[in-house]
Amino acid sequence: MKRYWLVPLLCCLLAVAVAAESFDVVIYGGTSSAVTAAVQVTKMGKTVVIVSPDKHLGGLSSGGLGYTDSGNTSSVGGLSREFYRRVYEKYQNDDAWRWEKKDKYANEGQGTKAMLHDEKTMWIFEPHIAEAVFDEWVAETKIPVVRNALLDREKGVKKAGTKIVSITTLDGRIFDGKQFIDATYEGDLLAAAGVSYHVGREANSQYGETWNGNQVGILHHRHWFKAEAVDPYKKPGDPSSGLVKYVSADPPGLRGEADKRVQAYCFRTCLTKNPANRFPFPKPAGYDPSDYELMLRVFNYGWRETFDKFDMIPNLKTDTNNHGPFSADFIGENYDYPEASYERRNEIIANHVRYQQGWYYFIANDPRVPDDVRNKMSEWGLAKDEFIDNGHWPHQLYIREARRLVGEYITTENDCLGKRTPPRPVGMGSYALDSHNVRRYITPEGYVQNEGDIGVTPKRPYGIDFGSLLPKRTECTNLTVSVCIGTSHIAFGSVRMEPVFMILGQSAATAAVFAIEDNVFVQDIDYPKLKERLLADGQRLVYVPKNDTTVAGVAAGTLPGIVRDDVAGEFQGDWGESSTRKPFVGANYLHDGNEGKGEKTATFMFTGLETGEYDVRVSYAPDGNRSTEVPIEVRHANGTKTIKVDQTKEPPIDKLFLSLGKYTFDKVGVVVISNAGTKGNVIVDAVQLLKQ
Repeated sequence: MKRYWLVPLLCCLLAVAVAAESFDVVIYGGTSSAVTAAVQVTKMGKTVVIVSPDKHLGGLSSGGLGYTDSGNTSSVGGLSREFYRRVYEKYQNDDAWRWEKKDKYANEGQGTKAMLHDEKTMWIFEPHIAEAVFDEWVAETKIPVVRNALLDREKGVKKAGTKIVSITTLDGRIFDGKQFIDATYEGDLLAAAGVSYHVGREANSQYGETWNGNQVGILHHRHWFKAEAVDPYKKPGDPSSGLVKYVSADPPGLRGEADKRVQAYCFRTCLTKNPANRFPFPKPAGYDPSDYELMLRVFNYGWRETFDKFDMIPNLKTDTNNHGPFSADFIGENYDYPEASYERRNEIIANHVRYQQGWYYFIANDPRVPDDVRNKMSEWGLAKDEFIDNGHWPHQLYIREARRLVGEYITTENDCLGKRTPPRPVGMGSYALDSHNVRRYITPEGYVQNEGDIGVTPKRPYGIDFGSLLPKRTECTNLTVSVCIGTSHIAFGSVRMEPVFMILGQSAATAAVFAIEDNVFVQDIDYPKLKERLLADGQRLVYVPKNDTTVAGVAAGTLPGIVRDDVAGEFQGDWGESSTRKPFVGANYLHDGNEGKGEKTATFMFTGLETGEYDVRVSYAPDGNRSTEVPIEVRHANGTKTIKVDQTKEPPIDKLFLSLGKYTFDKVGVVVISNAGTKGNVIVDAVQLLKQ
């Protein structure tokens, strides 16, 4: 695991000058995102180095998170998908199946969704397999990797104006670069470079969200205490006896308000009950059974879900995650981690090890634990053939969230839920807006409850804007960020998945190379050129349903100009979905059902436009039952114009689009489709702007 104190102290005493090592792109971080970024730089013919604060490459992907939070795999492309293909190839070798048969795993239980033979990808895997893929990848591409290299966060970033010139590690090594990428879970490089960032939860009011900020009273998933079941006091019913451990005395506050709390961390442990490969749960130094008093009280009210997130991976092992009201998440004990010194981070990590190892040991050994649970836990242990240089314990703490960039664009839940479409997507996310709990508090009724756990699933994959990878141009102009990107807290709950970090690593690297080649600030690279290269390299920028090979669902990302599919609209009233008439853009189109006339609108916002004239086009699927006078309002720099469209007629441009005319926009454009005054169905599919 990370041990920030492993710094060669002798180097601090050296008085001799150290020669800088020069590269086109310097990547700080040892995560999966760092690897894909480096591979992409190499593919594009530039020099690169990975300066990794870690000993092991791959971050969580090789650190225990083998049961991939993949979301909709149709949105995963490029080098990210290549990683899962390489994992698949590893498991085609019979030697990889030491403890069970391949066919048995692939055809039973959770394994049925692990290995996709038609796609030649594997999404569930063992930690050592993932690490082998990363190590072989950098070896075959001849990427230099400097391990255990900690950035000097106080004076190790040298800048000239808004450009980083070099970074220096605590052991005195200097790395010059033309472009830099922060691929850490903590965002240490961006912070040391003087770039703005945020820690904690924003208020819902800041970005017009619902699921950000304090979520007191909201109980998603099953990670909460049964109402009126668990007393918070050492002596139940007696406040004077003091609180049991890990319950906050702070008042619950109000839903939606901001705070500085951070969602809980844990280790994703690799367990097995295979006797030939089982290492008994160790009793950690500093073990204290009183740490788990709440666990006993949960058991005493009948809770029996301890093993529900022992997700099986190949070879009779697990990726074991947090589950339930009191589990592997060390809730409330990580608030200062994002900005803490290396020494303080070591303390926090050590506390997490003690707590989580103790949690397993407690359940497996304490006689107060119900027999049915204790006996079952005693069958499990750590996998002996994983993390062999770290006592079989994961080397990477799950840093679910730390710093988040405040840069050119902030991805919010409105992007994730399709209420807004980013103008310059460089990758896609699809996982639920997933925040773990951030604290335990006392309810007004006097019981313990968790707060902060959220799980809201997008209807379909969404784009992540290029601006979310970019600092403000006034702060730094040769840095991209591929992990701690610019999002709100709750949007990061969806973005923060390993496949997405790999996607963004590739996109950040592509942008960095173009900035070098075109000799421009990274904020000023030509987005159409970037988009073209990303698509050519297999990135997926718009959602196309899996196995959709028809001409009906035309991917918005394959069309010229700026295209907003129906998922990007702001809708008033109830609209139905359909895919009956073809062709259309994206997964389907919407209709008003020939009902609620005058009550339904679809508004498409275009922001950040380059000032100039645009051809405005709309897409609709025609039919005889459509309205012949659909009012469409174009709000432009010189006023507003309403055009009435006959949707019974086939659109003349590729049977897909109709031009509404040319209009001048000054950074902002708005198109509103209404069903006011119409007879027949009104269709909403897509709006396209073509710069003239």
